[in-house]
Amino acid sequence: MSRLLAAVLTMAAAAALAVGAALGIVALLDATPEQPNTPLITYENTGQER
Repeated sequence: MSRLLAAVLTMAAAAALAVGAALGIVALLDATPEQPNTPLITYENTGQER
């Protein structure tokens, strides 16, 4: 009986660890890095329209 209990507890601990790791990875991927909002290309506005 103790082997069965040990197997069940090990399985529950592994499942909890897997869920925690998955949530941690999702939280890291959802984090947005600080980026400046400056365009790489700028065009001069000469008043002419195409």
